[in-house]
Amino acid sequence: MTAISPSATDGQNNSTELGSVPPVTDMPVIDPAVAERYCRRVLPGVSRTFALSVRVLPGTLGTAVLTAYLICRIADTVEDAPNMPAGDKARLLDILSAALSDSAAGRAFPRTAKDVAGDPAHVGLVMHADQVFALYHSLPNGTRAHIARWVEEMVRGMKKFVLLYPNGIRIQTLEEYREYCYYVAGTVGYMLTDLWQEHTPSIRPALYQKLRERCRAFAEALQTVNILKDVAQDVERENSIYVPENSLRTHGSSHETILSPSHVSRNREALGELIRLAWLDLEEALGYLLLVPRRAFRIRLFCILPLLFAFATMRELTRTTAMLVSGGHVKISRREVKTLLLLGPVIAPSNRAVRWVADRVGGGGGLGVKGSD
Repeated sequence: MTAISPSATDGQNNSTELGSVPPVTDMPVIDPAVAERYCRRVLPGVSRTFALSVRVLPGTLGTAVLTAYLICRIADTVEDAPNMPAGDKARLLDILSAALSDSAAGRAFPRTAKDVAGDPAHVGLVMHADQVFALYHSLPNGTRAHIARWVEEMVRGMKKFVLLYPNGIRIQTLEEYREYCYYVAGTVGYMLTDLWQEHTPSIRPALYQKLRERCRAFAEALQTVNILKDVAQDVERENSIYVPENSLRTHGSSHETILSPSHVSRNREALGELIRLAWLDLEEALGYLLLVPRRAFRIRLFCILPLLFAFATMRELTRTTAMLVSGGHVKISRREVKTLLLLGPVIAPSNRAVRWVADRVGGGGGLGVKGSD
């Protein structure tokens, strides 16, 4: 068990074990304005794509989505921390959940999580989690309730998989893959949809229910695309394999040989199941976007950008095996990113234009989405 540095009070030594909150009397309350400046400054370092999207959301809604994303990224960094015992990860995730209702736990989180390692930008965010929680606790009560509900659900799932696979996640079946994606991504789809409804008068109850029917697929589609393009990086950097073992064995491979040069063609065939799932979810995700009212232009634009990037990435995934080679990954060109950034605001008001561009960007790999303009 990892111990927190001891502190002395009234002449007695009090050591605080991981799993409890250290004293916060020496931690000043952070000004929410200062916290927001930090959060906006750090965002591009932990997700360039999300930084491009969140800036289009207005006012409190934009601040809420920014804050929620960073809290989810903190949880993800804990989940992926290399060499940290599973029990310590689980306890840190519990403390993160507690910080959603306890501002003192939020202020103490960097000290509690001092042994988290990994990508420097993500670890830096964890070490400044007090700034993120300060901004979170400045949000309206209803907004915080939506974020807390779905982050707590996400963290419960992360904790389950961390303890189930203490030596690194090794997904066994497609059903287990879907469960994992629900916890780490589907929850985000529900959270965003709840925030849209709270902050957007044009999203009335009937439309809100329709969006909720597709919001899980919207988020899980983006997650599956990320998993497919980063197979090698997940294995080598995070010791995690999300491609189901059953799928690999069906094609004569396994988790042990997922990056083996002699198994590339077999592993590529094994990815077929996830590729088909990604296309199906992307079609549902596109349907989700087309339901968002034109009057909610900024929400449509927020959804369009990552969706177009995902369609373009899927096109590339069907043409390469780079994600199955040590050190390899798949990405679209900077030129295409810039083109899609310029196209997004132009096509956002038109369902027909969005469908047309998504189909062209995806290389015609999708199944087609019905809907009127």
